[in-house]
Amino acid sequence: MAKAKGPLAGVRVLDLTRVLAGPFCAMMLGDMGAEVIKVEEPGKGDDTRSWPPFVGGESTYFMSVNRSKKSITLNLKSPAGCEILRKLVKKTDVLLENFRPSTMDKLGFGYRALARLNPRLVYCSVSGFGESGPEAHRAGYDLVIQAESGVMDLTGFADGPPVKVGNSIADLVAGMSAAHGVVLALLARTRTRRGQKVEISMLDVMAALLTYQAGIYFGTGARPTRRGNAHPSIVPYEVFRAADAFLVLGVANNSLWTKCCAALGRPELATDPRYDAEAKRVQNRDTLVPLLNEILGTRGAAEWIKQFEGAGIPAGLIKSVAEVCESEHLKARGMIVSLPHPRAKKVTVMGVPVRLHGTPGAAVAPPPLIGQHTDAILRSLVGLKKPAIDRLRAQGAV
Repeated sequence: MAKAKGPLAGVRVLDLTRVLAGPFCAMMLGDMGAEVIKVEEPGKGDDTRSWPPFVGGESTYFMSVNRSKKSITLNLKSPAGCEILRKLVKKTDVLLENFRPSTMDKLGFGYRALARLNPRLVYCSVSGFGESGPEAHRAGYDLVIQAESGVMDLTGFADGPPVKVGNSIADLVAGMSAAHGVVLALLARTRTRRGQKVEISMLDVMAALLTYQAGIYFGTGARPTRRGNAHPSIVPYEVFRAADAFLVLGVANNSLWTKCCAALGRPELATDPRYDAEAKRVQNRDTLVPLLNEILGTRGAAEWIKQFEGAGIPAGLIKSVAEVCESEHLKARGMIVSLPHPRAKKVTVMGVPVRLHGTPGAAVAPPPLIGQHTDAILRSLVGLKKPAIDRLRAQGAV
């Protein structure tokens, strides 16, 4: 039986993005079967190609978000390079870019200009603050967006400074939103027969993540603050200290609370008038949380986790990145993937988290070397032969 093609098979993507948000989006599309052509600056490439650490001379950062792509080098300051890009646009379904707003217009590659070349083009722009509003001119960096989205103000302990999320959450969520927007635009194109512009603002997507925290403010006027690991509306739902390690415990309703109290060997707490309802446990968290820490401190974390799992109570250990990367569960689900690489020999990456059972995606192609596919793309899509390609290279156009 032939292996099913990914759902985006036959879709061609020109990826003009760099660093993280855009490349992450492009990788997601590539994993789902799209042909992704990454356009890079000759001699330099994506900024992250120079970011340590390196394996076989290749950046681990770059390799983590650029699999499932081909690489072509084009000098967009060169008339010849610009002409090649226009020819590629005519044969492309999706273009991704994450330059500052108006940069692509100045280069002659804004949406309106390219839509005239290819009316079916889906054109996705990712920026920090969007293309409208009084702050549209500002550069978007993950750290700045985390700070100005309210997320850092919510992260950390009440008596400490604001803390950023441990990974580049603003970039990554923007990349996911961009992939979502691109696929929606492709779906709409099947009905309208025309492409459209997809605009993603990192600040917008991070503000959207505030959800119930924003709801508290909009509904009550109260300003959510840093609570460390505590939840504003659920108790117990945070980190606790067992005898030998930390663990997390999430008890979101009264049924689970009753089971939790039994598993703790303290069934009487389920009917204690201070704790017998969700709102009461939130109101009396200052006495309940220390009591739970005292009880949990009598046994090891793994022993408690086994006890809670047996009772159907959500609980877990706090695992390191190394432990997650070596997880037998993730390996069994195909989420740890090793790909051959011409310089790094082997690149291990996280696999595809979206599982389509009929038309699955897959991480199959390693991240490309800079310009690895330039000649092949110029031959197959632009129709150039070797002498012409050699002349373009000598001119610095590719």
